[in-house]
Amino acid sequence: MNKGNFSKLTREGERKNIEFKENLNSKTHLLTERKQQLASQMKYRLERGNGEAIYFLGVDDDGQLLGLREEKMDESLNVLSEIASEINARIVDVETEPAICGEVAKVVISRLQNKKTDHLLIGVAGHVDHGKSTLVGTLTTGSLDTGSGSTRIFLDVQKHEIERGLSADLSFAVYGFNRGETIRINNPLNKREKAILVEKCDKLVSFVDTVGHEPWLRTTIRGIVGQKLSHGLLVVAADQGPTHITREHLGIILAMELPVIVVITKIDMVSIERIETVRQEVFDLLKLVGRIPYLVKNREDADFLTENMNHHLVPVIKASPVSGEGLELLDRIFSRLKIPSHEEESKKPFMMYIDKIYSVIGVGTVVSGTIRQGMVKKGEKLIIGPFSSGDFVKVNVKSIEMHHYRKESANVGDVVGISITGVEMNEIKRGMIICHQDYNPRAVREFDADVAILVHPTTIKDGYECITHIETIAETTCFKPIEQEYLSAGDTGKIRMRFKYHPYAIREGQKLIFREGKSKGVGTVIRLAS
Repeated sequence: MNKGNFSKLTREGERKNIEFKENLNSKTHLLTERKQQLASQMKYRLERGNGEAIYFLGVDDDGQLLGLREEKMDESLNVLSEIASEINARIVDVETEPAICGEVAKVVISRLQNKKTDHLLIGVAGHVDHGKSTLVGTLTTGSLDTGSGSTRIFLDVQKHEIERGLSADLSFAVYGFNRGETIRINNPLNKREKAILVEKCDKLVSFVDTVGHEPWLRTTIRGIVGQKLSHGLLVVAADQGPTHITREHLGIILAMELPVIVVITKIDMVSIERIETVRQEVFDLLKLVGRIPYLVKNREDADFLTENMNHHLVPVIKASPVSGEGLELLDRIFSRLKIPSHEEESKKPFMMYIDKIYSVIGVGTVVSGTIRQGMVKKGEKLIIGPFSSGDFVKVNVKSIEMHHYRKESANVGDVVGISITGVEMNEIKRGMIICHQDYNPRAVREFDADVAILVHPTTIKDGYECITHIETIAETTCFKPIEQEYLSAGDTGKIRMRFKYHPYAIREGQKLIFREGKSKGVGTVIRLAS
């Protein structure tokens, strides 16, 4: 949000696209008849302004700057956004200045252009304190770090995370490009700035910043397995080099068959010799898992890699959020990386695995996640489930947001929050799906999987239990080897798996990861049990 100077406001009558509002509240102004009146008024202002209307909030009819407190201002902006969405318009800019009581806002509203935005979804992984959040914070804001992780605060949003400097849950950040020009925001925690950025960009890069601390490995797996990622970004600190967690996270990325980019961070803290040692360690690690490392030194290297990158070729970039070295190369790569084709998936019925559930004042119950297939539109009727009974419940879509930007519809690969009615928030569980009726979901308790046992100290026999991750599902499952009595580390085979507590909607071909203590393995769903 920008600061403005509204000391000399143009009167409503002098410019026909200007409207003054003291305040707007959801209880009064979103009632059907009043909402329709305000929508007609906004349409009139847009027509007089050739597709642009200017609203001043916290201003009386005579143009006096009264102001609104933060909570009232947020509510007024939400109401204005809701009214705009009714007539295919959007808030594109907000400026504020202090007033008698709080702030006054100048809000620019514009008709929606039906443009398609390309969207890269990058999963960021790596050991704790290797600089993942700091790197993402610097990339998305353009603000260099002070050397103490100052830009990390843009992603660590819980009080205990900020105090300890450790991320404990998935964080999402975004920046983008418009005709090749990099577009950043001053404060990624500001919802209004995020929404305006989404409006401006023709290509978005969304980061899923995962957790590097070992006790939260389950959350990291959810971030990589549970989102429809296009690429994995593995961060390795130059002072420590690759660790066992680095290898664990790389293994998860590769198990999901994602192209990977490696960034060696903190190069400002160590000698050139140490950087070279870590580079060699990274190269050796990548070669060990059958990948071809390629050191990115200049723009020509970046352009070559974005043209030729595949699952085997891995860009390696040396970077410092403190000095800024390497950040331009990362921008170059992200701006030119090809968006995975979702043409076939976009034709299928809509389906999304639920990652988070929360309640928003004035909006209601919201479920968020990454769209797996199809398109969802505001006002549609969907189903959600399965519940413990195996049933699915009908719900209505009230609104759709991507990075706090209201959308009429959303497509495959978009990270969205969908406001729904028809079910209580406390009834919804992570791992459920929300979908079109004709997706024909099926509640499953038992299924067969082809698995590879990567690490296990003894043998896996009938009755073995561990946590299995499929999409956003993380559930205790009971194992029963099908073709042999037991499986050991290094073995592959077929296993009958049963969700211990709840049924879930899964399909053949989905990847899975199972892990418990020192045991871990990967696999693919091959058959759903009747």
